[in-house]
Amino acid sequence: MAPIVPAGKVVYGMQLPVQAQSKFFVEPWEIEAGPAEMLAVARAADDANFFYIGVCDHVAIPEDLSPKMSAVWYDTVATLGWLAGQTKQTRLLSTVFNLAYRHPLVSAKSFGTLDRLSGGRVIVGLGVGHVDKEFAALGLDVAKRAELTSEAYPVFEQALSTGKVGEMEIEPRAVQQPRPPIWFGGGVPAAVKRAAKADGWIPQGTPKEQLPELIQLFRDERGDDTGDIGAISEWIYVGEPSWDLGRPAVTGSPEQIADAMRAWTSLGVNHLQVRFPSRSVDELVDQVSAFGNTVGPLL
Repeated sequence: MAPIVPAGKVVYGMQLPVQAQSKFFVEPWEIEAGPAEMLAVARAADDANFFYIGVCDHVAIPEDLSPKMSAVWYDTVATLGWLAGQTKQTRLLSTVFNLAYRHPLVSAKSFGTLDRLSGGRVIVGLGVGHVDKEFAALGLDVAKRAELTSEAYPVFEQALSTGKVGEMEIEPRAVQQPRPPIWFGGGVPAAVKRAAKADGWIPQGTPKEQLPELIQLFRDERGDDTGDIGAISEWIYVGEPSWDLGRPAVTGSPEQIADAMRAWTSLGVNHLQVRFPSRSVDELVDQVSAFGNTVGPLL
């Protein structure tokens, strides 16, 4: 499978609000929000030519971690399937789906079906997971998460690509052939090496100063300079905010924000996950629209 970001082009997407409510990124208004607010933002991103919208993945959160991580994590594939029927063109990304948590044939069935139902808009974002008690609750050993992922991936990839593993056949097949693109998430060398064997990489909060070395590792592992390389941008506010954003952010005119985004693309990044501070769903919709319509064309 070839990379999907067109050569010489930079695209942008976003993780949707509401569907994951970790205290590390949730806005206060999301706590009382629900599917209607999530859908409003998804449709705004779709209309504003966002390359993808993303939904995260956790199955269950330990009680001792829920005050920070929250227990609110919508099911990845079910949520993306619901969004597929209510958006038109934006791609549907799992950010990221923990492959070790499910049998690889089940995962291949889910993503193949999702790609069929969405008309070929799926990007499979995969990860290895990290919450030890979540692994234990699923009967798995977190210490073996990399090994479990490495064992599951060839089966998953074969099933998604061919619709067959051994004597078992899987239908419906994905629209995208031979399969939907696969990006791996993570911020350490082992994750980058996994990503290099797939189609792209989704850094998970990797500091900008560490990216050049990891991008070079990605290219060395692939043996060329192809592949979709991502980054999570700074927080962005299009215009000059009249309120305290509560965190460092890039603000100003579309030209100023585009200049800040080029600092990432100059490193070799070709897909940016952008994020916007907001006090309400309406403000987030306005920011998504403003970015897509005024900043996006400058990238």
